[in-house]
Amino acid sequence: MKIAVIGTGYVGLVSGVCFSETGVEVTCIDNNQEKIDKLNRGEIPIFEPTLDVLMKRNFSEGRLRFTIDLEAGIENADIIFLALPTPESEDGSADLSYVLKMAETLSGIITSYKVIVNKSTVPVGTAAKVQAIFDEKCQVKVDVVSNPEFLREGFAVEDFLKPDRIVIGSISDAAIELMTKLYKPFVRQGNPIFIMDEKSAELTKYAGNAFLAMKISFMNEMANIAEKVGANIELVRKGIGTDNRIGGAFLYAGLGYGGSCFPKDVKAIQKIAMDNDYDFKLVNSVLQVNQLQREKFFNKIKSNIDLKGKKIALWGLSFKPNTDDIREAPALYIIEKLIESGAIVSAYDPEGMPNVKKQLGDAIHYCQNMYDALDGADALVIVTEWTVFRTPDFPKMKSLMTGNVIFDGRNLFDLEEMKAQGYKYFSIGRQTIN
Repeated sequence: MKIAVIGTGYVGLVSGVCFSETGVEVTCIDNNQEKIDKLNRGEIPIFEPTLDVLMKRNFSEGRLRFTIDLEAGIENADIIFLALPTPESEDGSADLSYVLKMAETLSGIITSYKVIVNKSTVPVGTAAKVQAIFDEKCQVKVDVVSNPEFLREGFAVEDFLKPDRIVIGSISDAAIELMTKLYKPFVRQGNPIFIMDEKSAELTKYAGNAFLAMKISFMNEMANIAEKVGANIELVRKGIGTDNRIGGAFLYAGLGYGGSCFPKDVKAIQKIAMDNDYDFKLVNSVLQVNQLQREKFFNKIKSNIDLKGKKIALWGLSFKPNTDDIREAPALYIIEKLIESGAIVSAYDPEGMPNVKKQLGDAIHYCQNMYDALDGADALVIVTEWTVFRTPDFPKMKSLMTGNVIFDGRNLFDLEEMKAQGYKYFSIGRQTIN
């Protein structure tokens, strides 16, 4: 089988590389010549664990190629994946211009039956819009399929190669047969392939992300209550997370969700509800709680230390560990407020610093390692839960810092340990150590 993947962003590149790992011939297409040149040199534009190893192996063995030539790239493909940007519009809806424009372009150059797959997260009804373009303008039969991705940044390769489930939205027997054949190597352990109509598949992606975002916001609200009543949210999490009706994932209190998926998708489903005259109160609250959580954390910092002229060390810039993605990252909000308050910020992140520097320039200091950031710092603010931050050298930290205050937005440290180390320690949903 031969496939083409149009778009070499996060979803497209991971998808193309992982498909090639099963022996499928994959052509990844992008209109950015510089990016294609880098990929052909083995340079990966994103950080994702193990992706580089798989890409180099399949590229060297001839199963994976990268090109800017759209017509040549799709000519022999049985299946064409659209992994194109669907950025958030001003009203919260997904911008489909890239997807619809590509459908029009493809309709003029396709000469034999193809399955066109929407891999991007798109609103309900997008497959029908794309199908209508092909039905009107293409000279041959084309089937449009909705096939949402469920990849976690930092675990994307693992999620793709060993998926919990595959969702295929189509009513075409020919398309379903091809898609099932393509995904068969990924579900050998018995995980299901769900066949459904296109609209249900499109809504499934939004429903999944909105539900997970709701769990995060719920736990952050519980953490706020825990602080007020003197409870420990970490113990509460363990107490409810072992209930198999609830599950332990996404129950960690912190600074809220960020990244490219949850913020955009929750707003998109809010817009879908509004467009259909439905007031989705639960989703509205999820969005509100998520924004308020980072505001409350900054207010905790500001009310416990005079920030003007103070040096603040910041650990963590990416929106989550194991990625360099800073989109909607809580760190960006915290940095903005620290600078507005007159603080001097020294930051360290294992992967996110180059992307932050592109956005903020020299507004903050970027450090070689986590301890460099602490040199002369009046306080430490922890924003991202990278593993390297979990077991630091506390005596070394005290020798470097001018102050002894830690604001932990991810509850990395044990309360008794902080008390023994002599820190003034603020976390989320737990008692303050003075």
